[in-house]
Amino acid sequence: MKKPVLVILAAGMGSRYGGLKQMDSMDDQGHKIIDFSMYDAKQAGFEKVVFIIKHEIEKDFKELVGSRVAKYMEVEYVFQEVADVPAGFEIPDGRTKPWGTTHALNCCKDVIDGPFMVINADDYYGRSGYKTMYDFLTDTAEDPKAYAMVAYELGKTLTEKGSVTRGVCQCDANGYLTDIVEQKTLVKTADGAAYSEDDGKTFKPIDAASPVSMNMWGFKDSIFAEFDKALDLFFKEKVAENPIKSECLIPTEVDVLIKKGAANVKVLKSKDQWFGVTYPEDKPYVVENIKALKEAGLYPEKLWP
Repeated sequence: MKKPVLVILAAGMGSRYGGLKQMDSMDDQGHKIIDFSMYDAKQAGFEKVVFIIKHEIEKDFKELVGSRVAKYMEVEYVFQEVADVPAGFEIPDGRTKPWGTTHALNCCKDVIDGPFMVINADDYYGRSGYKTMYDFLTDTAEDPKAYAMVAYELGKTLTEKGSVTRGVCQCDANGYLTDIVEQKTLVKTADGAAYSEDDGKTFKPIDAASPVSMNMWGFKDSIFAEFDKALDLFFKEKVAENPIKSECLIPTEVDVLIKKGAANVKVLKSKDQWFGVTYPEDKPYVVENIKALKEAGLYPEKLWP
């Protein structure tokens, strides 16, 4: 039985953050958020990590992130590039943004042949999700279509510095995902949370306890065949609608698979507090939380001595 592999999406450009937030230090030891994610994953049982990055950050990423963990986990790199498109497809003039998380994840299809977990490089998820997902992937290793996601309470994933995008989820009575909608303008309010469908002109309240996706997924390698089809359709039809910013996103494509009965996705819920660096103003909050977690004894002063 193949052990689950950790896959980290680290090729994003950080347009709202103003830089490569996946390599920004969050404490005096130079740890990035990604370091704490890998530490938690290793504690849960993961022994290999696959980084999805861009060639232009390869040298710095390997030096600042990969080389530190390579003594403790097996490390592999794959690369997401804007030029990685189907034969005959012409990249729109001015397109510099990557093609989205589905495109990024599919870059791994030649190096993964078993169960794997996916996370973002710039999100702190808390420890419980890694153990819950590792156990799920291990227990369902023989079922190629048994997928999962770790859902977080919406209110625990919001920042006071601006709006965020979250995949708002609906589940059936057995805890399986039935619907996931990418909501792009979610904000924290005095009463909890609200969303806008008109670019922030008006807002509607939403339950702060609503389960949301933070791109913490558990898949088997069977997902790549489905994502191949999704990407083929994306490049043939969707890019024309928004050639500069269109993205093929994991939550959107998983929702399509659920609706046509091609996937069963178990929702594993976490009560942990999320934090991350969507905006530059978020960093002091993250630094403060990392310090508190260390002082509480959850992490050693140096994760990779």
